[in-house]
Amino acid sequence: MKEITITVNGTAHTLQVENRLLLVHFIREVLNLTGTHIGCDTSSCGACTILLNGKSVKSCTVLAVQANGKEIQTVEGLAPEGSLHPLQEGFKENHGLHCGFCTPGMMMRASELLQNNPNPTEDEIRWGISGNLCRCTGYNNIVKAIQYAGAKIRGEELPSTEPEFV
Repeated sequence: MKEITITVNGTAHTLQVENRLLLVHFIREVLNLTGTHIGCDTSSCGACTILLNGKSVKSCTVLAVQANGKEIQTVEGLAPEGSLHPLQEGFKENHGLHCGFCTPGMMMRASELLQNNPNPTEDEIRWGISGNLCRCTGYNNIVKAIQYAGAKIRGEELPSTEPEFV
C-alpha cells in the first residue's frame, strides 16, 4: 500500500492504494467516476482515455501510484455543472455517438487535440483520434462533432449538424 495524492477534476484526493492498482480502476472504483470506461485493458480501444497533466493517456496502462502528485481530468470534468462542453454539445448535435461506449475516451482525446490545434483539418482529426476505436458510428459524425466543437471554441459560425447515416 502506498499513500498517493491525485487531483481529479480540480479536487485533490489523498488515499492509500495498492501498488498494482490501475489508474482506470482508481478512477472508477475508488472515486466512483464511471464515465471513464474499461474496454480492453490492453490500450487497444481508448475507452479509458483521460487527461493526465493535460496529455491524453489510456488509463488502463498507468498505475495509480504513477499519477501521484499529478492532475487528471475525466469526462465528468469537461464542463461546469449544468452545462455542456463544446465537445459534448458537438457529439449531441451531430449524432457522434451510437452506443456511447467510446464517447468519453473520444471526447478526452479530442479535448487535447483541440487544445493543441484549435482548427484541425478532417485528416488531422482522423489521425488524432486514430487510437480510439468506435465499433458502431463509422467515425464520420464523430469527426463532424469535433469540427463543431472546434468552431464553437473559436467563436466561429457552427457547421451544419446534419448527420451522415451510413
